[in-house]
Amino acid sequence: MQFITFIGFTLLVGIISYLKTRKTDETSADGYFLGGRSLTGVVIAGSLLLTNLSTEQIVGLNGAAFKDGILVMAWETLAAIAMVVTAVFLLPRYLKGGITTVPQFLEERYDKTTKSITSGLFLSGYAIVLLPIVLYSGALAISNMFDIPSLLGVSKTTALWITVWSIGIIGSLYAILGGLKAVAVSDTINAVGLLVGGMLIPVFGLLAIGDGSISEGISTLIESNPDKFKSMGGPESSIPFATIFTGMMLVQLFYWGTNQAIIQRALGAKNLKEGQKGLLLASFIKILGPLIVVLPGVIAFHMFGGQIENPDEAYPMLVAKVLPTALVGFFAAVLFGAILSSFNSALNSSVTLYGVDIYKSHFKPEATEKETVRAGKRFGIILAIISMCIAPLIANAPDGLFGYLQEVNGCYSIPILTIIIVGYLTKYVPAFAAKFAIISGVVLYSISQFILGPHVFGSENYPHFLHVMAILFVVNVLIMLIIGKMKPRKEAFVLNYTNQVDITPWKYLKSTGIIICIIVLGIYIYFA
Repeated sequence: MQFITFIGFTLLVGIISYLKTRKTDETSADGYFLGGRSLTGVVIAGSLLLTNLSTEQIVGLNGAAFKDGILVMAWETLAAIAMVVTAVFLLPRYLKGGITTVPQFLEERYDKTTKSITSGLFLSGYAIVLLPIVLYSGALAISNMFDIPSLLGVSKTTALWITVWSIGIIGSLYAILGGLKAVAVSDTINAVGLLVGGMLIPVFGLLAIGDGSISEGISTLIESNPDKFKSMGGPESSIPFATIFTGMMLVQLFYWGTNQAIIQRALGAKNLKEGQKGLLLASFIKILGPLIVVLPGVIAFHMFGGQIENPDEAYPMLVAKVLPTALVGFFAAVLFGAILSSFNSALNSSVTLYGVDIYKSHFKPEATEKETVRAGKRFGIILAIISMCIAPLIANAPDGLFGYLQEVNGCYSIPILTIIIVGYLTKYVPAFAAKFAIISGVVLYSISQFILGPHVFGSENYPHFLHVMAILFVVNVLIMLIIGKMKPRKEAFVLNYTNQVDITPWKYLKSTGIIICIIVLGIYIYFA
């Protein structure tokens, strides 16, 4: 019965995605990479949320909550503010320039080499870090949920390889054959299922704690674990409170405002209004995210306490404990959709980056749109195979998968954010400054986190990686501004309007954005 429910829901999503996208012209760059610039606010919001929410976050962030409590909600609630900033500041400029990829803007603002370096950083980050971790964490959850080793009579390692390749192949079909619109439509359907399924876990958990009463469960949970309900972390916690005002907001702004795998949904908006509505709708729902990716971790701590050595095991154990057997198939299908979403979204963005920014720029400048799409698809197949080969090999990754992912991503997130922000806020900073800053940013952060921190000063005596990100961001901005003063561009940069889509802003943008920011501030004050 569990398998029937699982397969049925998964097939339903695939059929609906096919019916919704069969009339989209996938041979054109806009059609394949940006869904024909036809995405509405609701579709954008659903795709943004599910692209972000996958097993490395559901499992990893709940594991962090098991260890540190609700202070880890900063990864969710502060994302809402970053999305508001993106809707107000970045998206209007993206759509005005009619770009398909973020690095395209960098070519217009700086030069082709800057664009290529940035695209290379994105692609290496997706291939080596993001795609394999999504596949590994997803395969681990599905394998444990269905007990694949016993079902197939194989070892855990073999089961992991089988599950990784199954997820990878299905995700690749969505991303490579269907383009962005297929990804976005399937994301929207799965987002509804994930919100429903994800909420079932804390509900059943609270019912179990409260002997059938949710209110009693909440009261018992708070009274028994008061330290787990403090929003401000101390110096020794995974998110010291001070980091919220330094690297945390920079990471959020990079992720929601400049990360190709995320912002590509908004770039496919039919107009600026729909793009802004999609971002703000997603930001409002994101505020509720801790109910799915933080609260279950605290419930697991109350129920299991010292029984769990690895915090990342907390969520799967809670699901197995509280979810009725009849719902396991549905929840597994929803979780499978979340895994596919993060995988195929990053893969689709990689196909876009390679086709537009590398193949057409360096290998075949005269390539038609059809040839560019075809080259991107071929690259996507190679990248998918590489990520499926790497994923099972990270089975011995450090505890705290989510924090580890965020720290490693810093190698490229802050350098890219630096040159984009300076690019939009200045007119005379030259291309040399961008190239110098992005390379120095990668090198300095890598030396800091992987040599100085662990091997020279010791991790205990070294600044938190979010503080390091903020310091290097300021350093690189200053370097760019100094170079801009010494060797400015000959002509001021002007962002031209390409008339790709209407860029009239949504009339309720500012008021809605202010309300969202006030809600986030109120949550922090309440749990302070």
